[in-house]
Amino acid sequence: MASFWEIQRVDSGEELLDDMNTYVSQPDAPGRVPAVIVVQEAFGVNQNIQSICDRFAAAGYFAVAPALFHREGATEEMRGTNPIFGYTEMDKVRPVMGNLNDDLIIRDINTTIDWLQRHPRVQGDQIGITGFCMGGRVVYLAAAACPGIGAASVFYGGNIMSLWGGPPVPFDRTASVQCPVMGNFGADDGNPTPDDVAKIEAELKKHGKVTDFKIYPGANHGFMCDDRASYHQASADDAWDRTLGWFKKHLA
Repeated sequence: MASFWEIQRVDSGEELLDDMNTYVSQPDAPGRVPAVIVVQEAFGVNQNIQSICDRFAAAGYFAVAPALFHREGATEEMRGTNPIFGYTEMDKVRPVMGNLNDDLIIRDINTTIDWLQRHPRVQGDQIGITGFCMGGRVVYLAAAACPGIGAASVFYGGNIMSLWGGPPVPFDRTASVQCPVMGNFGADDGNPTPDDVAKIEAELKKHGKVTDFKIYPGANHGFMCDDRASYHQASADDAWDRTLGWFKKHLA
């Protein structure tokens, strides 16, 4: 397994292109393989997100994690970088997240999809996406708005019914979801709550989408991250196995 950083050039909507740092982890096996886009939590493409990419690579996937804060830095010095925040630094995270815009996120994910489709190691028609916390919201958004996604796995995606920039919110895009969507959630989570999860699942089913949602008793927000106090190993292990099975089934 080899891991490294790449820079993708993203249309900024202005005269200049933005640099988007992207963590890449690829399997040792030769030839073209399916790919998985791993979308960060609110804390950046940190060691935990990198380790998840590495786990996907060990499972045979070409895994990438784009640093979505490359243009939303709270200070000009952050622009074009991969700012990483500690799990207790929500006071620093909030102004950065407050600048996120769905139209620009879609542009970032589409850029990553295009890069993967042109990469010599990737089966361009077999691209999945997964994400955690704010990344789970991005996964739901991408499933509806980014052509080329073959399967999605949402981990406790909060604010799926909230506005980031202009409308529509991800929930209101559900009719446009183009791929099977898995969901992994904690019963003790406050965002999304179990009621939120039930509403999202019902909306997907109403529109005839392929979905598999599971709520884990005793698990809270962030249960997949073993660097957080909310880590819940039994739930994390099961959700990981479910996600690998989901991608194996739907990215074939």
